[in-house]
Amino acid sequence: MPNIKSAIKRVKVTKKRALRNASAKSALRTSIKHFETAMREHNVESARTALHGAARSLDKAVTKGIIHRNHAARKKSRLTKRFNKAAI
Repeated sequence: MPNIKSAIKRVKVTKKRALRNASAKSALRTSIKHFETAMREHNVESARTALHGAARSLDKAVTKGIIHRNHAARKKSRLTKRFNKAAI
């Protein structure tokens, strides 16, 4: 445990941010799983809305600094590719 006042604050701030990031990352994974579930059930309409939600949460995660923008772009591209393949 740190002895210096500023170091103590850093530890507190880091814990708080880690919790917030973990929560946001969990929500991101959940939205992607909703899309995958809809795809498994072959429900095109719910997959379309789930894809929109997943893309939106990926974009939010990028703006919050939780994931890298290239990672989000790659995920969105792959999800969209899967959706388009199934929608045909």
